[in-house]
Amino acid sequence: MEPLAERIRPKHLEQYIGQSHIIGKGSALRSAIEQNLLPSLIFWGPPGVGKTSLAFIIANELKRPFYSLSAINSGVKDVREVIEKADSKNLFNQIKPVLFIDEIHRFSKSQQDSLLGAVEKGVVTLIGATTENPSFEVIPALLSRCQVYVLKSLEKKELLQLLENAIKTDVVLSRRNIELIETEALLRISGGDARKLLNALEITVNSCVAGDVKLTNELVQHSIQQNLALYDKSGEQHYDIISAFIKSMRGSDPNAALYYLARMVKGGEDPLFIARRMLVLASEDIGNANPNALLMANACFQSVNAIGMPEARIILAQCATYLACSAKSNASYMGIEEASEAVEKSGDLSVPLHLRNAPTRLMKELNYGADYQYAHSFETNFVELEFLPDELSGTKFYEPGNNSREQEQRNYLKRLWKEKYGY
Repeated sequence: MEPLAERIRPKHLEQYIGQSHIIGKGSALRSAIEQNLLPSLIFWGPPGVGKTSLAFIIANELKRPFYSLSAINSGVKDVREVIEKADSKNLFNQIKPVLFIDEIHRFSKSQQDSLLGAVEKGVVTLIGATTENPSFEVIPALLSRCQVYVLKSLEKKELLQLLENAIKTDVVLSRRNIELIETEALLRISGGDARKLLNALEITVNSCVAGDVKLTNELVQHSIQQNLALYDKSGEQHYDIISAFIKSMRGSDPNAALYYLARMVKGGEDPLFIARRMLVLASEDIGNANPNALLMANACFQSVNAIGMPEARIILAQCATYLACSAKSNASYMGIEEASEAVEKSGDLSVPLHLRNAPTRLMKELNYGADYQYAHSFETNFVELEFLPDELSGTKFYEPGNNSREQEQRNYLKRLWKEKYGY
């Protein structure tokens, strides 16, 4: 029998749960579907948020033929066969088929090139799904012909709606008397992933051989632990291992980092995927505590790209151990998050006149750039000047971390700005 997630996969937009920001009433994508003016699309988002379901629903709503390929087990030959089949049907039918490619980021350049002609000529409408940033993973020629939509992890109310829907409508679960006593364990296991949520629900219910099922946190945890191999069999472990790898480096444990790296290498993970994750960590979790970490991670990415496997595993290991052993700071990450919140709250505040560019005479007459003082004209290359909008004067977004390098920054800033920013 099909898994629960497949049995209750939605077939119409009204049944689809989540992603209201892109398919809600009045949204651009919803309008395109309603007017049957569908462009080629790329859905970018974490696993289990409904990318495949949404592609299927779109084809179903528009009554278009639906072809599906997975980049994991499809090559150029498979792509060409589907395109030829779609092209031959187009000779007798003007309805443009939908070609859905799951995990399109795993397609090589040549595989993506094989799609270009069909997309350009309108033989198919392409819908690609990816968990990776398409700016890095999709060739520019193909990306420029697609509209990218970002899908988000499901929120608590949406996950609860999924649970209730599954219990009421599934042909198997609806025969059981299932009561949701507690949901915290199910929600925690899901991590916003609908597939994980439904897998966990099905495993827990199946662990109760007969009779009523009262879903408690204790029952869920016990059932999942007893059936861990079954739970991870669908490939979701891929995301758990990369998460463990990142958290091991963040936690300064090079031994655990090497273990999870070995797991990924042995499992055939894309080495550039691993290298990209380390690039992010070098800035997000190490930052100015050790600026060389970003240089090391970038050199790792470039080297892995040039060398390839199997030797690239050595470069990945060197970088992973370096990052794990480095001093840590998330000050830059927290700073941009707080600055972004300030922008959201206060909107587009006016830039102080003395900081504005003055390329025209009129702007100069309006005092654009007036009173600006050039820091390098002063003995210490510093002059006390207001750089923030008046409404945010004195606001501190950057809080140097508790490490030797950033303590030097803190002392430097305190020496310059005295008490203004509270360093």
